[in-house]
This record gives sequence, structure tokens and C-alpha cells, in this order.
Amino acid sequence: MALSTSPRAVPAPPAAGRSRPHVRDRGQRLPLTGVDRVDGGRASVPLWLSLLLAVASGPISAAGFPDQGVWPLTLVGVGAFLAALVGRAGWSAAAVGLVGGLAFYLTHISWLTVYLGPVPWAALSGLESLFWAAFAVPIAVVLNRGPRLWTGAVSRHLVLPAAVAALWTAREAVTSTWPYGGFAWGRVALSQSESPFAPLVAWVGVSGLSFLLVALVALVLQLARQAGRPVLPRLTAGVAALAVLLLVPAWPAPTTGSTTVAAVQGNTNSGLLAEYLPGENLQKHLDATAPLVGQDVDMVVWPENGSDLDPSRSAAVARAVDRISSAMDAPLVLGTVTQAGEDTYNSSLLWLPGQGVGDQYDKKHPVPFAEYAPDREFWRAFAPDLIDMVPRGYSKGTRDTVLDVGGVIAGISICFDITDDALVREMTGDGAEIILAQTNNADFGQTEENVQQLAIARLRAIEIGRSVVNISTVGTSAIIAPDGSTISRLTPYEPGSMVESVPLATAVTPASLVGAGLELAISGFGIAALLAVLLFGRRRA
Repeated sequence: MALSTSPRAVPAPPAAGRSRPHVRDRGQRLPLTGVDRVDGGRASVPLWLSLLLAVASGPISAAGFPDQGVWPLTLVGVGAFLAALVGRAGWSAAAVGLVGGLAFYLTHISWLTVYLGPVPWAALSGLESLFWAAFAVPIAVVLNRGPRLWTGAVSRHLVLPAAVAALWTAREAVTSTWPYGGFAWGRVALSQSESPFAPLVAWVGVSGLSFLLVALVALVLQLARQAGRPVLPRLTAGVAALAVLLLVPAWPAPTTGSTTVAAVQGNTNSGLLAEYLPGENLQKHLDATAPLVGQDVDMVVWPENGSDLDPSRSAAVARAVDRISSAMDAPLVLGTVTQAGEDTYNSSLLWLPGQGVGDQYDKKHPVPFAEYAPDREFWRAFAPDLIDMVPRGYSKGTRDTVLDVGGVIAGISICFDITDDALVREMTGDGAEIILAQTNNADFGQTEENVQQLAIARLRAIEIGRSVVNISTVGTSAIIAPDGSTISRLTPYEPGSMVESVPLATAVTPASLVGAGLELAISGFGIAALLAVLLFGRRRA
């Protein structure tokens, strides 16, 4: 066969001083979204499509929480939100965060509208969404520039997802404590009370569990972004990470005995705007307790606002309370409203039969814009109708968090207290052997609010290794064992009672031992990772 002798075109060598064109490594391309540049270059998809993905992520995430309770959907929703940030930067990332936050909270806390109307619902959702917007920007920076800094397989699949999760956890930590004590509802971990991941909370706490789950989602997203690489190693890495979390053994939750508790749900109309006759709530709890007379119990527990009249200020009420306590031959822990000088408290009283009030706990975390109006004059200019709905303001309690109930040290949590990490840790630090979580969910009707709160109580039981008696005026009331299992449960919106032998415990879980230190370490790592990406990520691009 003859060979052609015509001259072949030979590429000219690059001119002096000119560098060869950059050849892109396939590993730097993001096939999931079509991104070729992730350090401030063009976006992966149009902004409207990222916003649409953020909108979808909200209700998907919310569906993982009770009452739908399809817990994997929260992880899917987190993944959708993170995917919406791929290729985004600056204001577009903030817009995705704002829209994603609104879509989540407007769905997740829609129960606020039942009696309080749309203003608190929209205001609280809007406030939380501003935090989402603010933190979406650094998360997007790490997602998009991180692969240029962490180029090794281990660092890209370990450090980058951990950095994303740390920034997410830092946002949850901030919004759970600030402003006005924060709003802890909606943390990723709180969707997992009945999932296989729930036992992890005893080891790492609520913030630690959020961190691990978001890191898992971020890892899966990072693996999906590398579609040009072999499927089997990526699939193996994802399954291995999942297996590591699922194979962590549950905390053994050792117990030291038991106490017999009678928890009473009166089914009272005791909401913020409810109209009822003085003493009506008290009478309903007296009526619901009366059938238990003759049973051998160690304590009787009524919910928050179990008595609408303070027995320490009324001789007639004191006689009624003492009669039922004496008939039960047991101390009675009851919720009421107390006063000391000009201060009003949402309180839990320990009533000793034949003696009267033996001790008292005053709620340390009253709910802003519901139980008190912070900076009243300032906020009234924006929403006078809402502020005027809070005619009196509860003061913040300063007493310790435990009551000695017949020799049993009981940690007391009134409603929103159960969401406060610091207060829960304080109870165990004060020697609590059991948690009495007294609550009043009547303001929210037959919505998912009460089961969301019960889910938080269940996680707290696992986290600190203590039984939790979650007793409500209307439901959902249940007694939870230290391992998170349900000992007993009442039908919501019906009067009833639970009489159960409840385990006591004194052992300190790893989560209680590390306390807030782990949350601070995670947040600090996220900030350090962000700074590293900002300083060195572009330099290595």
C-alpha cells in the first residue's frame, strides 16, 4: 500500500512567553449540573432552576418531621438544597438560601396560624430564612471552591463534606440560641427521633447528629458530582459511610431503679386566647385524677397550666389540691402561674400532701412574642395587633431545674424548655434521674406541633439517658424510656392518665459529658475550613 508523501501539518510550538492552554481534568467537571468552573465562574444551572430546587427542598425536608415522619425525606431535602447551591455565589447563593429557608419553615411551622394567624408564622419564618440566606453563601463557597483546594480523594470526600456540614450545624447553633433565646425547631437531627440514626444522639448530641447527617448528604452529593469517575468506587464510598453511622452501637442507657408515676391529661381549653371560667382547668385535672385514687404511686404529674389558679395564693384552691394529693398519698407536681412582687412566672409547683408547696421551678425559657414581648415598644410599631395579644410578660426563672419528689430527683421542663440544649444539660448536671416535661399544646389545635414536640422529647430521652414523662393538657402525652422506646401513650384530646413504673438513671451519656464543646468544635472547624478555601482555594484553581 502506497504511503502518502504529502507534507503533514504539524502544530507550531507555542510562542515564547505563552503558556499552553489549560487542559481541564475530568475530575474537576461537575457533570450533575454542567459546571466547568466552580470558583466564581458561570452557574451550573439558571438561577430560576436553582430557586425552584430550593423551593422543592423545603416541603420535602419538612415531610421528614412528624406528623408525616418519613425521616429519609429530610435528608433528601437537605441534598436538594445543597445541590441548588452548586455553582452559585454571592447574592444568588443568598437568594437560594432565603427561598429554601422560607419554603421549609412556612411548611414546617404552619401550625402557628391555627389561633395566632399568619403574622407570627410569616414573621418567624422570614427571620429564620435570613439566617439560611446568610449561611448559604459560605456553604456555597465551600461546595464550589473546595474541590480546588482539597484535590485528593480522601480530603475531597472527607474534609469537604465535613466542612459543609459544620457550617450547616453552626447555623443551627446560632438560630437555636439567638435572638431572644433562639428558635430550635427544624434542626435536621429533630427529624430522626424514630430513625435508625436516633441512637447516635446519645454519643454526639443534637448538634452532633445534625452534623453527621448533613455530612453524609454532602458526601453523596460530592460523589454524584463526579459522574466521570467509575461508579463502583463511588457507590462503595457512599455505602461505607452510611454503614459506619448505622453500625455505631446504641448507648446502653443503664438504669438505677424505677418510680411509679401517674401522669394526668385533663384535656383543657387552656390556650393563649381561650375563654374559660376561673378554676375550670383545675377542675378538669382533679376529675381526671380522681379515678386513680387507691393506686400505689410515687408521684402525680399534671401538665403546664394544669391549674389555672395558683394554690399558693388561694386557700380554696390549696384545699382542693391538697385533698387530691392526700387521697393519692403522693406528691403532686402541677403547672400554674405564680407571682412574686411584680414578676409573673410560668411555674411548676411541688405540692406535698398535708404540707403545701415544697419547692418550685420557674420556666427559664419563656417563648418570645407568646409568653412575653421583648422590646415591646419597638416591635409594636411594626405589628401592634400581635404585640397586644401578649398582655402580660412572663419573667425568666432563676431557680434550679430540679425538684426532689419523694426522694427522686426530677428535672423539670416546661414546654419550650425541652428545645433548649443548655437547660437539658443543666438538668442532668443538677442530678436529674427522670425528666418531667410539662406542656400545654392547646394553642395549636390538632396539628403536628404536639407530635413534633414529642419527637424532641424522645430524642432528649436518648441524648441524656433519662426517662421523659411528656405530659400535655391536650396531647400528645407519652412516657419515653431512656432508650427512646414508648412506655405508654394517651389518646390526644381526651382526658386520661398513665400509671407506669418508669426507669430512673444517673449515668452520664457521652453527649452530656461533651456538652456544648462538640458544637463549638464543629462550628470552629467550619469557620476554619471556610477561611482556608477563601485564602487558598482560588490560588490552586
